Amino acid sequence: MALNKRELFLKRRLRVRNKIKAMSNGRLRLSVHRSSKNISAQLIDDVKGVTVASASTLEKDLGLIGKNNVEAAAKIGAAIAERAKKAGVEDVYFDRGGFLFHGKIKALADAAREGGLKF
Repeated sequence: MALNKRELFLKRRLRVRNKIKAMSNGRLRLSVHRSSKNISAQLIDDVKGVTVASASTLEKDLGLIGKNNVEAAAKIGAAIAERAKKAGVEDVYFDRGGFLFHGKIKALADAAREGGLKF
């Protein structure tokens, strides 16, 4: 039963999301999405169904439009941590989706931790 990359990604995403839901305990979820050209992060309150804060390379004020590298991911991680502090959020769960915790995703997570988020 050979699976292609997309099917493996979807399986990983469901596995990660289900583990987070089981352990969520009312905390917000830091969801990360990476495309071939951009990277974004959102703080989501699953109980209320709202996005509390977000950061993306598509924002003009960050000056990272169209950049998708480790440095851009680190800046997005720092920006989401700063916006989380403004919103009064300190503890979150890191939802990497189906992406492997390596490279850009790891850089974003490390920068968010350095910015004061705990996960």
